Amino acid sequence: MSARHDLIGIKQILRLDWLEKTTNLLFAGMEGKYIRKELHDFLGCQKSCDAEGERSEQTRTFAVNNLMKIWVSPESELVDFRNAALALLRKQPSMALAIHWAVISAAYPFWFNVARQTGRLLNLQDQVTQQQIANRLKEQYGDRQTISRYARYVIRSFVEWGVLKDAETKGCYEKAAVVTISDQNLAILMLEAALQTSPEGKGALGLLLNNPAFFPFSLPVMSGDLVTRQTDRIDVVRYGMDDEMLKLKM
Repeated sequence: MSARHDLIGIKQILRLDWLEKTTNLLFAGMEGKYIRKELHDFLGCQKSCDAEGERSEQTRTFAVNNLMKIWVSPESELVDFRNAALALLRKQPSMALAIHWAVISAAYPFWFNVARQTGRLLNLQDQVTQQQIANRLKEQYGDRQTISRYARYVIRSFVEWGVLKDAETKGCYEKAAVVTISDQNLAILMLEAALQTSPEGKGALGLLLNNPAFFPFSLPVMSGDLVTRQTDRIDVVRYGMDDEMLKLKM
């Protein structure tokens, strides 16, 4: 199991345009050390207009480290996945939100787990609160004081990304419009991201397609055969009469 499965890692709001800036620098062919400097300069210029107030050098460094780990220098087991995501983003820039969602989920499973608990609650009710989400996360990560604070950063990131909306009641959130995913390669990339968030690297196909962590999206119905025809990074294991299990190739 990689250390990232237990790592929280996200200590501030991560805006979608920051990830887009990072991938644009990659597309420009820049090396990692220059991308890091560009990101520092980019975030430094946003201090005066950032809703969180003035950004200290330390918090800027935290954000740059997040962006680097997500896209520029991921862990070794995520390099092929990152490369596939980058190629897909180049071909389909209009689906950037879903692609960034997949890559940040793989790099920081805490993001995915916050989304999963958010989606579970939204399946039961029209609005959710930060406290409800945090309470469920504590069952997984333990009753750490930091869980509520770090969960809030991810939830506010969801709002920044436009997948959650602030409700009229303060501290409550509602689901925004769902994005339909029709491209099979993108859907498979998202399934692979879900597998990457699991220490075991496997999961039932039906459950993955309906994972509440994908609450902002609507994924197409797919078979295991289709998945294996489209990618060489996932195996399919059949069990029972019609059930299929997806498993990352190690």
